[in-house]
Amino acid sequence: MPPRVIGRDLTTGPLARNLFTVAWPVMISSLLQTLYNLADSFWLGKLGKSALVAPTVTMQISFIAFAFAMGLGLGGSTLVSQYKGAGRPREMARAGAQTLLLLAGTGLALMLIGLALARPMLQVLQTPADAFDGTLVFLRWMMIGVPFTFVFFVYSGISTGLGDSLAPLRVNLITVALNAAIDPILIFGFGPIPRMGVAGAAIATCACQGLSAALGLWRLFRSDRGFRLQHDDLRWDRAMAARVLKIGVPMSLGQAGTALGFTLMIGVVNAFGSAVTAAFGVGNRIINMALVPSIGLSQACGTAVGQNLGACRPDRAERSVWIGAGMLTVILLPVCTLTFFFGAPISRAFIADPEVVQYSRDLFRITSFSVFAFGFVMVLLGAFRGSGYTVPVMVLNIARLWALRIPGAWLLAKAGHMGPAGLWWSMCISNLVVAIAAMIWFATGTWKHSAIAERGIALAAPTVTAED
Repeated sequence: MPPRVIGRDLTTGPLARNLFTVAWPVMISSLLQTLYNLADSFWLGKLGKSALVAPTVTMQISFIAFAFAMGLGLGGSTLVSQYKGAGRPREMARAGAQTLLLLAGTGLALMLIGLALARPMLQVLQTPADAFDGTLVFLRWMMIGVPFTFVFFVYSGISTGLGDSLAPLRVNLITVALNAAIDPILIFGFGPIPRMGVAGAAIATCACQGLSAALGLWRLFRSDRGFRLQHDDLRWDRAMAARVLKIGVPMSLGQAGTALGFTLMIGVVNAFGSAVTAAFGVGNRIINMALVPSIGLSQACGTAVGQNLGACRPDRAERSVWIGAGMLTVILLPVCTLTFFFGAPISRAFIADPEVVQYSRDLFRITSFSVFAFGFVMVLLGAFRGSGYTVPVMVLNIARLWALRIPGAWLLAKAGHMGPAGLWWSMCISNLVVAIAAMIWFATGTWKHSAIAERGIALAAPTVTAED
């Protein structure tokens, strides 16, 4: 008898309950990550405005690096979920181990590149002179933490593919609490611990990243809960690694392209002055919080699609996506309605400047319901990811920013003389067009094949049980 595998079996039982069980820990983890970043900003803000430059500038660089890690990690997660659905635990373990090797190697390479190029990167980004030295120290410590973060992405991806999103949440809770506790101690000093300033915040973050990686590895190699990697799984498996890369690289490129696109978009927004930039920043912060349910349901649907395609149940895989979309409607549509009618008072909670609040109100009046449409897109992208057919993920992510939003912002705001409203309309139009494209692509059914089977081999007819 094969060993009991941790996680949740999404090939049987009520889909709505199973999807929510997988989704809600991912939602909480996303919110915790926001708190993780806010802790540095909160304490560094007490050192002065120049200290806040360090996390702000570093975040843009880190985001691009993490985009590659997230894509490859989700590639491994897809294979793990499909092998779980197919009842093939040894291949499931090999897929997880090969993902670990790929991301650990990539993380070390990026760390070395980042350390070597830290100074020129900050010079290219025109980091203010009064904040340059502190930001350089901060960035170097962040680069040291990159391999740790990549390892945790592997653990989180494997766990989510198994249907166990609660375990990574527990690790996140521990590290976020620890970071919040040691941040002020290392920044300001306490007892024998000297005052480290900006470097202290970076060291605290790096230490917590190391802890999250250690806990993840312990669970992967020492857990007695049913899923455990063996040392033999770490032997290089070219075929399995190629499968991980085939699924993960398009997602990595799509996410990296999105990160670069947002960086360029900020440059376009900045041309309209600080009030518009502030409104854009506040609006994006609120929109990102509103999209947290979409992140959770996207990953849950990806796991459900992966497991059910692995189990040769494409009909149940498709049904899980529509149920996930229905759940998202119940959660996100009221939130978007709220921002549409009450965008101004919500923005005022972040900043009291009347001009910024007015721009924010216009932003939400124009974009709110397109945000709901993009939340729907995220659920569909989860289905593509779960099947291993990730080309649509790459194409749609890159097209939204580079083919639609950035050119649209320039054409409407600048050439069309619409001003800031043109920026907001470019956001709205890009979300709506990509939503239509995603639905058409999803309807073609090209995603209804398993990445662990040869393309062109029909999936077996699903076995319907009373639990469905």
